[in-house]
Amino acid sequence: MRRSQGFTLVELLVAIAVMSMLALLSWRAIDGMTRTQTLTQERSDGLLRLQSALGQWIADLDAVLDTGEVTPVDFNGQTLRITRRDSAETGLDSPGVRVVAWALRPTAAGGQWSRWQSGPLRQRDELARAWQRAADWGRGASGTALAGADSSLAVIGVDRWQLFFHRGETWGNPLSSVGTEAAGGNTPASNSMPNGVRLQLTLTGTQGLSGDLLRDWARPTLEAGR
Repeated sequence: MRRSQGFTLVELLVAIAVMSMLALLSWRAIDGMTRTQTLTQERSDGLLRLQSALGQWIADLDAVLDTGEVTPVDFNGQTLRITRRDSAETGLDSPGVRVVAWALRPTAAGGQWSRWQSGPLRQRDELARAWQRAADWGRGASGTALAGADSSLAVIGVDRWQLFFHRGETWGNPLSSVGTEAAGGNTPASNSMPNGVRLQLTLTGTQGLSGDLLRDWARPTLEAGR
């Protein structure tokens, strides 16, 4: 009778070692694919948030409305405040006004570029109070900073943001009086509307995006050659 043959202990151990190596390599490949997918998703979500934020930024500037009561576009070094048409009431003969503010606000997760807006405004006193609330919100005030229909939203994480206004023939500091001279005189026009606004953001990188981002806006009613 022929002796039945089988695996030796050494062969079995070698087979188990090879299978273990294959399982380890497979796990590493799956883990790498999962990490790549997660990173791709984070960057995609961050890009969508950034695109939405920049779209809202441009929409706010495009809808600027000079009420004659306050400066239509004002930057105090910390907060940008804008008086803009109420987009929900553009069909009315006398559309409402909203005050919008943009600022870099500190949070537990780091700096967040954030947007604030008031509810619809129709009275001078309402506009004055909303204008002040926007400034208080930009300084980080709580409690009375949000009232009624006011709303605030953290948009995207940034380490720093800078603004430049285009007045006269060049880009400059928004707080500078250069280029704001009134026509026919040397007295600065405090409510001078800039020809353009340059936004520079330094992204934190915690949301899959990093580096500096530059976005220019030009006033829609700007005449050719200016």
